Amino acid sequence: MSFAGKVWQLLVGIKDGLVLVFMLLFFALLFAILSARPSPGMVRDGALLIELDGYVVEEKSEVDPFEALLSQEAPVAEYEVGELVRALDSAAGDDRIKAVALDLSRFLGGGQVHLQEVGEAMARVRDAGKPVLAYSFAYGDDALHLAAHANEVWLDPIGGAVVGGPGGAYVFYGDLLREFDVNVRVYRVGTHKAATEPYTRSGFSDEARENIAGLYGAMWEEWKANVKKARPAADLDLVTKDPVGWVQAAKGDLAQAALAAGLVDKLGDRIEWGARVAEVAGEDDWSNEPGAFASTDLGPYLVDTKPGKHGRPIGIITVAGDVVDGDAGPGMAGGDRIFELLDDALDDDLAALVVRIDTPGGSVTASEQIRRAILRHKALDIPVAISMANVAASAGYSIASTGDRIFAQPETITGSIGVFAVIPTFEKTAARYGIHSDGVRTTPLSGQPDLIAGFTPEVDAILQASVEDTYADFISHVSKGRKIAPERLDAIAQGKVWDGGMARQLGLVDQFGGLEDALEWAAQQAGLKDGDWYPKRLGSTPSSYDSLIRQLLVDSAEDTDGAADVFAVLARQRNATLALVARDLDRLARVQSVQAYCLECPREARAGNATGLDGWLAVLGRLFATN
Repeated sequence: MSFAGKVWQLLVGIKDGLVLVFMLLFFALLFAILSARPSPGMVRDGALLIELDGYVVEEKSEVDPFEALLSQEAPVAEYEVGELVRALDSAAGDDRIKAVALDLSRFLGGGQVHLQEVGEAMARVRDAGKPVLAYSFAYGDDALHLAAHANEVWLDPIGGAVVGGPGGAYVFYGDLLREFDVNVRVYRVGTHKAATEPYTRSGFSDEARENIAGLYGAMWEEWKANVKKARPAADLDLVTKDPVGWVQAAKGDLAQAALAAGLVDKLGDRIEWGARVAEVAGEDDWSNEPGAFASTDLGPYLVDTKPGKHGRPIGIITVAGDVVDGDAGPGMAGGDRIFELLDDALDDDLAALVVRIDTPGGSVTASEQIRRAILRHKALDIPVAISMANVAASAGYSIASTGDRIFAQPETITGSIGVFAVIPTFEKTAARYGIHSDGVRTTPLSGQPDLIAGFTPEVDAILQASVEDTYADFISHVSKGRKIAPERLDAIAQGKVWDGGMARQLGLVDQFGGLEDALEWAAQQAGLKDGDWYPKRLGSTPSSYDSLIRQLLVDSAEDTDGAADVFAVLARQRNATLALVARDLDRLARVQSVQAYCLECPREARAGNATGLDGWLAVLGRLFATN
């Protein structure tokens, strides 16, 4: 055989070997994906085990597989409130489910409205005669909110509980920016629009402080009322009015202090809690591990109990997270993505549309895209209902004003009708380090915007006029949608933020209720009876690789994020604060449009921010560019 023939055989052999390797890798990956996906076949008699090792959210964020694998960190788990409520309601009437076991050892929190919705679903399980047993190593406000609705609340003997209440410190950068001679140019309308204050002041203005104090006071009263109703034995006055005396009376034993105050029922580790669950739900025939009990995980149970589709669809579009320009999301309210989903649904013969909002606001241009898309559905003469979750403020309220009827909860934060833009320029900083600029202008707008030399007075005037015009449009939209005179609306606007109860009194909200109430109202308005309609979520479901990514990385996450005591709970709050500082500075530097954003609304460090090139700097650049 010639030398060339031998080389050819070698190359063919290498090719065949590579094909075999790639085929093995492909089928291994396919098997991993299929095995990671929850299956109805995994449902069995026993307890419904809900291990909340992350956040309760309105809409899950999309996992970037490459970023997750490169970082070697498991993405923070997220649990959609609608899925949790559906699972609990199904469990209440499911003969296979004997109890609900709620493990909050790694729970990171959620919005007050979401937690109350899950808590009420837990209460419905209790009313069905099925015990709910909660366990955690340590309880904070959010975990206690949920656990209060359980029949038995278990706490590890070396754990504890703390109740802080809403509120806390905000970080202000005004003095820091002045130290570096950064000129923070603020364009705003709204006396109470506090979102710009962190960049210009060292503390809140009197107007902002008054508004925030009233809002948080109302939220605190709602939290106490909800917990006290679910758990009458809890002595919240003892825990919150004299926390030092409460702990000292238990000689520093936080677990005994929680037990004495009625925050928990029993002290025991997870094995003892598991043995108790086994008493009511059955022994685990598949495992001999201490504390094991017969159970079904949340994922397979959701797949097994997926509701059917009968009758006409009622669309549900979710606007969750910061409203931003572009295709961001799910988990972020990208204007392009949401308006495209709404426009695609125009041909779906929807009987009605429900808009579920959980956002503190954001980009005015993105919110206007979404608002106009909703109006295109309204033009089809179908009912449009708005369901507010934890927060629907600023740009979120602009979107909400399109609805025929607005539903909210007493704990919902809304309002903040006001707009602003913040643009830093560095002319003083540059001069400080000997950097100067010079040039020739043919018009007052030549070379603008100039972040180094600063803006001309004409640019400042144009930008402020634009913000004022945007505010006038905001007032006009809400006035038409809510049928409130512009003069009266302007008086209750000015960036003020309200809880759901006050918003209802002011006419910004029509009635109390959750998503199910909004759906039932929409069905009634469409002339549909029960069984003649089904809810249809507009948007894609999470990718199947999400569970695979978590499965691949979960071991390393468990090594660094085990059960947390009270000190670890406080450390998480520190880390969240640091993440929010980074987010605030990113918001200052990022290219973005005019903003309608609520500073007072609770902020979650879990969400990232999309960055787009179609914001105010890009628009100004195109507007003022010369060739």
